[in-house]
Amino acid sequence: MVTRAERNATNPDLGVLSARLLFAAQRELFTKLVTQGFDDLHPRHGVVLAYLDPDGLRATELARLSGQAKQAIGLLIDELEALGYVFRKPDPGDRRAKLVCPTERGLDQMRTADRIMASMQDRHARRVGREAYAEFKRVFMDVAEHQRRTVAAD
Repeated sequence: MVTRAERNATNPDLGVLSARLLFAAQRELFTKLVTQGFDDLHPRHGVVLAYLDPDGLRATELARLSGQAKQAIGLLIDELEALGYVFRKPDPGDRRAKLVCPTERGLDQMRTADRIMASMQDRHARRVGREAYAEFKRVFMDVAEHQRRTVAAD
């Protein structure tokens, strides 16, 4: 009988493979962010920072985009606010709602993270070929969105 460890080594399922990619990408990103002066961030903060726009977004929208619970996003926003990466301001479209906006430090982090991620993607595209990498991303996005829709429908 094949053990789970053996199966995961030779034929990992979608969850294992996705986790390997996520954790390796996060490790590289946050290690490089530390060298660029962002040593107070942790991978958990990426849930907010990956989706944040320069003009700001509502917490509910950040939760929807990331697929995380609104309460979890709220706690992460609190942490990022205390660290000086974001601030809240009234939403001009609905004064009862708040926008989560990046500070100057937050914008600097976003630009730095974008450069690091672009470099990672470029490295992989050069390694496997630009067309193959573009097709991989297209299929991976389709699988990820189909999975999200399937879970949302249940």
